[in-house]
Amino acid sequence: MTSYQLGQSGEELAIERLCQEGMQILETRWKDHAYETDIIAFDPVSDEMVFVEVKTRSSGLWGRPEDAIDRRKIMRCVRAADYYMRSRNIDYPVRFDVFAIVIPSSGKAKVEYYKDAFYAPLG
Repeated sequence: MTSYQLGQSGEELAIERLCQEGMQILETRWKDHAYETDIIAFDPVSDEMVFVEVKTRSSGLWGRPEDAIDRRKIMRCVRAADYYMRSRNIDYPVRFDVFAIVIPSSGKAKVEYYKDAFYAPLG
């Protein structure tokens, strides 16, 4: 499986889980200018826009997938969400969720879902 296919598989698992949670998927692999995010959803239970980052690995050899969400990645996610919300004049609260997925070549995928994984830094 190529890294692209691995990423696609991870995103499909994340979308499946979000749908099970009752969320409406609005965008997948959204890109506009320098901004991008894996999944944008709406959570009708909490009335929140949900920006989802999906990190997928084939093993834990290089660390846990969620460890790739560093301060720089958080800032990119926050800027993308801000741009998306402003460009569409959407006025809902925003939440940032993370999926950390390990899909070994043999065996079942391990999916960790972190709601409210991080908040937009102040300043």
